[in-house]
Amino acid sequence: MDLNDIETLYLHRQSCREFSEKPVAEELIQKICELALLSPSAVNAQPWQLIAVMGEKKDEFVKAVQPMGMNKFASKAQALIVVAQDKSGGVMRVGEIVKENPYVKNDLGLLTAHLILAAEAAGLGTCILGGRDEDKLRALLGFKKDVHIPHVVAVGYPAEGYEVRPKKRKPLKETFCLLK
Repeated sequence: MDLNDIETLYLHRQSCREFSEKPVAEELIQKICELALLSPSAVNAQPWQLIAVMGEKKDEFVKAVQPMGMNKFASKAQALIVVAQDKSGGVMRVGEIVKENPYVKNDLGLLTAHLILAAEAAGLGTCILGGRDEDKLRALLGFKKDVHIPHVVAVGYPAEGYEVRPKKRKPLKETFCLLK
């Protein structure tokens, strides 16, 4: 593998909002989650849990990610992957307080990035769903009120003819600086 492979992956990855009805194998969902769980975390605390929801169960969960009519496309996704925050370990929590840095938020973001890139490498489309009802999700999962669910990712094969859009990013000179 080289940087060209990574660049191709990054340029191809996009938020997919048109899913095919083609089934996704449970083993493939499990594999992308397994790869995502290799993500780094502060003091290796791994303050997360991934819950893949498929089949009939997914239909119950879809309602929790469609507040105010948002994310209608999620109904066609073959899976929803819920990213839940486990309690931070003691060492990590002390570090967060002393350093005034919420490491767990960083860790969950890294985990989610690893998840969507693993899915892309497997030929799957993903979309991180911003709209979600955490209370409904917690109730469906049997989680206590103090469990935070920062991300839910819709996963499935992109619909036939779904084209990769060109990336629109700020110029490098506006977002990167090299100091020597």
